[in-house]
Amino acid sequence: MRRIQTGITICDTSKEMACAAAQAAADRLRTAIAQNGAAYLIAATGASQLEMLGRLVAHDIDWPRVTMFHLDEYVGLSITHKASFRKYLTENLTSRVPFKDVYFLDGDAPDPAEVCRRVGEAIRRVTIDVALVGIGENGHLAFNDPPADFKTDAPYLIVDLDEACRRQQVGEGWFGSLDEVPRQALSMSVREIMRARTIICTVPDARKAAAVRKTIEGAIGPERPASILRLHPDCHFFLDRAAASQLQYPD
Repeated sequence: MRRIQTGITICDTSKEMACAAAQAAADRLRTAIAQNGAAYLIAATGASQLEMLGRLVAHDIDWPRVTMFHLDEYVGLSITHKASFRKYLTENLTSRVPFKDVYFLDGDAPDPAEVCRRVGEAIRRVTIDVALVGIGENGHLAFNDPPADFKTDAPYLIVDLDEACRRQQVGEGWFGSLDEVPRQALSMSVREIMRARTIICTVPDARKAAAVRKTIEGAIGPERPASILRLHPDCHFFLDRAAASQLQYPD
């Protein structure tokens, strides 16, 4: 494991990366509980988060003092579908530790806009202590595909998914074909993610190497949604060697 600059840690393997990211998240959750009696967590999903969540739930944390908010979800997808993020979080997180409360995004509700409003009202009442996020192959942050909306104050949005994002979901095996991937999603907004006290961004795999390079070394702007993380005062990138392979860092 090697820290190449403040906030960027490169690990030799995805397992080592997952352990380091989970440790950082656990430390901050415990600190929030010690200082405030409660902690608030944003949880992400997808292949990039699976190992890290597995390590996180093994930590000794006073989970009944932690409230979880859902980062994003497909519009119109049943919780029984293998690609459902509610299903993913239930199986890998919320069924494994006893949270105080959980705010899921119901993507197949009759009125997705009402879901955004309801969960948005709840998250506005708190300050998130730890946001767990990843980076998409197209540089997206949550489901904010390029060009992302950096200005809206709405906590949650209904967004259109671009083809690169949808192809990533097929490539990761969540869907059998591009036509099966929903064209819209519920997503936490960029500005809402940036409100979190600490952001833990976990990114494994060579598939993400170009996106990581553009995020960390490219211009900051809506065409590279995750690049905005560099403006956050306490954002920490945890990368495996493959994901970091295109960065211009010294050996």
